[in-house]
Amino acid sequence: MKQLYLRFTAALNKPDLAILLLRLTYGLLIFHGWHKLHDGLGGIQGMLAGYGIPAFVAYGVIIGEVIAPVMMMLGIFTRLAALSAAATMIVAWLMVGIHHTFALSPVGAWAIEDIIYYFMAAVVIALYGSGRYSVMSNPLYR
Repeated sequence: MKQLYLRFTAALNKPDLAILLLRLTYGLLIFHGWHKLHDGLGGIQGMLAGYGIPAFVAYGVIIGEVIAPVMMMLGIFTRLAALSAAATMIVAWLMVGIHHTFALSPVGAWAIEDIIYYFMAAVVIALYGSGRYSVMSNPLYR
């Protein structure tokens, strides 16, 4: 039984594949950024202005929700992109999630769980890097 378990765990020990799947899944954040891009930067800038944040920060939102996820999916400067995305999630929490930190959604889920999922995934990717599967051949730039 022990040998069977050891073979089973050895077959599933694929950290490079695991981080690739996490990076590709993180790409779903692009839909949030694309929605903001599609409506134009004016909407983001207006939302930021409501919090007293300068309009140029809207470009940071696009970097964190569109450019960084693309870089992470491709494995290009993965750690830098992941840190950028994590910072974006902190800003998202401060702007729209902070008042819901101890709240539940109408379906009983944690109201800020999507922000937490994206933040923690970005932290894991920043700590691990892109792994072996990357469009960059030099590990320094993964």
